[in-house]
Amino acid sequence: MYIYMNIEKIFSIALKTWPIGNSFAINTNILETNLINLGVVLAILVYFGKGILSNLLENRKQNILSTIRDAEQCYQEAAAKLKQAKLRLEQAKLKADEIRIQGLAQLEREKLELIKAADEDSKRLEESKNVTIRFEQQRAIEQVRQQVSRLALERALETLNNSLNPDLQARIIDNHIGLLRTIEGVTES
Repeated sequence: MYIYMNIEKIFSIALKTWPIGNSFAINTNILETNLINLGVVLAILVYFGKGILSNLLENRKQNILSTIRDAEQCYQEAAAKLKQAKLRLEQAKLKADEIRIQGLAQLEREKLELIKAADEDSKRLEESKNVTIRFEQQRAIEQVRQQVSRLALERALETLNNSLNPDLQARIIDNHIGLLRTIEGVTES
């Protein structure tokens, strides 16, 4: 009975409000505050919602694991693509070096060919120049010869005309006729 009275006192104290200040108070009456109703609703939710909540959590867990697997697969694919890209980059660098070396070799060959062609052109021009100089020298010498011959002939004719009399002229003609007969006699025998 003593216990019963104590419980009754506790409930009577709990059912009263405790004022905090003039305008605000905490209501400790369990029946008025619906704490029992809230407890019952929460218990029902936990009991019946446990399966739904565990299903939701399991689905969420599966989604997260699936996302992680997909991310790992994407990472592996990206790593493989990166490896392939690095390999292609190295191959491209090697090819670029090879092309650069071939280009330098081709440049050197063309340079040597141009130097050789320039030397040949220079030699041909030098030879052509020398031929032209020799030709012009020969032509000048021939012109001088012709002019000297013409002048000598003119002078000889002038000298002959001045010093030649009819008697001397007849002797020269006879002398030449005799020479011609001698030459004819030698050729006939």
